[in-house]
Amino acid sequence: MDIINQPHDKFFKETFGDIEVARDFIINYLPPELVQIIDIDHLTIEKDSFIENELVELFSDLLFKTHIAGSECYIYFLFEHKSYQSPLTALQLLKYMIAIWELKTNKEKQKKLPIIIPLMVYHGESCWNIQPSLSYLIEGIEKLPASLKKHIPDYEYITCDLSPYGAAEIKGGAILRIILETLRSMFTKDVQVFYQVLKRSIIALEEIEQKDKGTEYFEVLIRYIMNARNDIGVTDIYELAKEVSLERSEEIMTIAEQLIQEGMEKGMEKGMEKGMEKGRLETARAALLKGADVKFVAEITGLSLETIQKLKAEIVS
Repeated sequence: MDIINQPHDKFFKETFGDIEVARDFIINYLPPELVQIIDIDHLTIEKDSFIENELVELFSDLLFKTHIAGSECYIYFLFEHKSYQSPLTALQLLKYMIAIWELKTNKEKQKKLPIIIPLMVYHGESCWNIQPSLSYLIEGIEKLPASLKKHIPDYEYITCDLSPYGAAEIKGGAILRIILETLRSMFTKDVQVFYQVLKRSIIALEEIEQKDKGTEYFEVLIRYIMNARNDIGVTDIYELAKEVSLERSEEIMTIAEQLIQEGMEKGMEKGMEKGMEKGRLETARAALLKGADVKFVAEITGLSLETIQKLKAEIVS
């Protein structure tokens, strides 16, 4: 049910785009000496994105504005969402930082460059093992004397590794811990391990005092899982949620119906060019692959029960 083209991107921006979540993350994961001088109470989000089109499948980004020692500064979150690592992250981050500086000087007519703190959040399959500095990428720089090195640009980005095999402790408030543990376990191959993470998350969301907030994040979480993992079906999530809350399990079916409907509408758009029937079939196939019930898919797509049963048999074989 690949209705959302970039489920990791959407989840990251919907969760870290919440100022309370971003503030909680900064307090708990940035170096303490940096947290002490950041004006955390005046953190605001900038809507600009600086990711190049060809890299949107690999990265998401968020830019936050605040003050350090009375001067305007920015905290730039680069979120890497793939199961292998990018050796050129330092170069990519530098390009994005330059794009931010150019925006501030060219469009906003600032005469000095604002401080930018680059932060890379990673949740791939293996632990991050790349040096977080630009100089690491420059061949032969270690052989140069200090008198020459000073002419070569260099910087280090802050790395936060959330990989499922990382040993870092999950810190922060309830919502942040749910977000980070979900991200951290998203690439685990052991479905049962992921089910335990999901169950803990649902229980934690039930216990959040702000009920509206709990409901909002529950939907964001379930949508993310349904779109990002192909080995977990609607029925699996429904049965798991039912152990915790009947209300939440009913919400899952509503979310599943919405996702299929969105996929059907997307299929209809493609169907204008390829044929309406093909659009419905593409939507039905995607829903069945995610474990949706045959009757449920037939009802949502408008296809006959016989057609859906035949399509499911093809998938199983």
